[in-house]
Amino acid sequence: MTPPNKPLTGLKVIELGTLIAGPFAARICAEFGAEVIKIESPDGGDPLRKWRKLYEGTSLWWFVQARNKQSLTLNLKHPEAVEIVKRLVVEADIVIENFRPGVMEKLGLGWDVLSAIKPGLVMLRLSGFGQTGPYKDQPGFGAVGESMGGLRYVTGFEDRPPVRTGISIGDSIAALWGVIGALMALRHREVNGGRGQVVDVALYEAVFAMMESLVPEFDVMGFIRERSGNIMPGITPSSIHTTRDGKHIQIGANGDAIFRRFMLAIGRDDLAADPTLADNAGRDARRAELYAVIDGWAAAHDEEQVLAVLEQAEVPASRVYSVADMFRDPQFLARGMIESATLPDGKPFKVPGIVPKLSDTPGATEWLGPALGEHTEAILRELGYADEAIAALRAGGAV
Repeated sequence: MTPPNKPLTGLKVIELGTLIAGPFAARICAEFGAEVIKIESPDGGDPLRKWRKLYEGTSLWWFVQARNKQSLTLNLKHPEAVEIVKRLVVEADIVIENFRPGVMEKLGLGWDVLSAIKPGLVMLRLSGFGQTGPYKDQPGFGAVGESMGGLRYVTGFEDRPPVRTGISIGDSIAALWGVIGALMALRHREVNGGRGQVVDVALYEAVFAMMESLVPEFDVMGFIRERSGNIMPGITPSSIHTTRDGKHIQIGANGDAIFRRFMLAIGRDDLAADPTLADNAGRDARRAELYAVIDGWAAAHDEEQVLAVLEQAEVPASRVYSVADMFRDPQFLARGMIESATLPDGKPFKVPGIVPKLSDTPGATEWLGPALGEHTEAILRELGYADEAIAALRAGGAV
């Protein structure tokens, strides 16, 4: 049972989704106390179960992405399975789905049907291009959303093609917006006496919403932000520099006082005292010169020396962490960001901690991603199905 001191305890979420965006949104709800029932196909379940690194045939990612969830297997092409979903919706607060627009309607589980069953229902719909517009029927993964939303265009070096950020960030951003939207809709329902509603999140719009000043700069000045590698155009100095021992360090010394401290710390009193470098505009005008100075200083010292000087001078900086760095970093460990868990065969392993940190009602890992259909019978019994009826559903291919 979920402890009663989590902020979403008492909410019931039905997850009809696979892979990243929908399941990540549901995972956040589950981490903070919502009862999440994940509906999976009996034929293999969520493909994420087999993505990336497998342990004993199951993705290590799966154990994290599906933590605190219950797995119910349903063949949604079977009318009795669809009826089970409808019975679940009667008690649900949120339905999360990330199919292509129209799929839920074809299954007989569109918004018109579900909202009639439960007028207070919030339906979170995540898709490549949203539920409306000329592109709505096109398939759209996170990579497409990142490209169309503007992120890929500005990521990489100016003399090379755009690059991926290294993770499926578009899906995860969409999931975050989805959870925000769903909780807003619940707030409206519960405080303002409103009905339930649809929260429509398009992957490309979720990415686009993160693109800072892109739109007004283009509209007012015709400016198109381009790829700029590791620097922040217009904000100097802020970049990654390589040390003598081949390590990479991010240094952000773009504040006026910080820049002066930085230059004094590396023995460049002349630059610290230069009035033309006293503000960001002056520093950015001499960007190439300053980066050459910092590159040269970093390259003459090992990582630990560089970090020690920067810490002493109170200059924001960090090594560029690998996951190995995270495992031994005292800040990660002190804040519980590397949790201990146990795989089904008893092998201990680590999983990421919970974000955000709530002082009174924190989230927690109660259990790891379940086996396929692990909770099917228990859920069906809660819905009033007798053992004979469950056996008939299995025999008929509904579950």
